[in-house]
Formats: sequence, structure tokens, C-alpha cells
Amino acid sequence: MYAPPTDMILVSLPYIPGFRIVRTIGVTYGLIVRSRGLGRNIVAGFRSLAGGEIKEYTQLLEQSRHEALQRLTEHARSLGANAVISVAFDTSEMSEIMTEILAYGTAVVVEPEPGAPQPVSLR
Repeated sequence: MYAPPTDMILVSLPYIPGFRIVRTIGVTYGLIVRSRGLGRNIVAGFRSLAGGEIKEYTQLLEQSRHEALQRLTEHARSLGANAVISVAFDTSEMSEIMTEILAYGTAVVVEPEPGAPQPVSLR
């Protein structure tokens, strides 16, 4: 449902195969704080009685992680980066109804390695 950005490379690795880092800019991040909301809490409460996945929370967290990645991408771009390496997430609870989601990594400028094969795009 949520696709990664196509105009910036985001990887969880400390390097990007086929590219070399020509400049390290520094830490970049995207942060979002979401409330689960009363309606979702009630529906999720009923679902938790039966056990299994609570789809309302799964969708909320997926949407929130996507938004955090979008914000990370925007921040990295504003710093002059064209890629982010070592991307990771951190999540914490604030009070009992809010969740903080942080996407972070290292903003870098990369260029293709000379002679390295490049992926084919069918666009």
C-alpha cells in the first residue's frame, strides 16, 4: 500500500551496492506522533478479546512509518542528500494513547560506481 520514494535511495545497509559515497552529510530523521483515537481504541479493544491481529493498529502503524519515511526523505533532500544509509526506526509510547515513530539514518551524496551494472527500469 505504501511505496518507498523513487527519487531517493533509502537503505538499511551502511552502504549502497553499485554506488560510492562521495559526501557524508550527517544525521537525518523523520518524526511523527500519532494518537490511536477513541474510536480505534474501542474497536481494537473488542478485537483483542477474540485474540489475533488488531488490524486497526497495524494499519495505523504502517501509515505512520510511511509518513516518518516521507519526512526523513524530505529532511535529507533539504540537506542536499540523494540517498540515506543505515535507515532504522525507533518507536516509543507517550502517555497511554500516543505513539512516537522516528525514522532516522545518515544522509549522503552517492554516485554510481564506474563500470558497476545498474538496475533496469521498465518505466
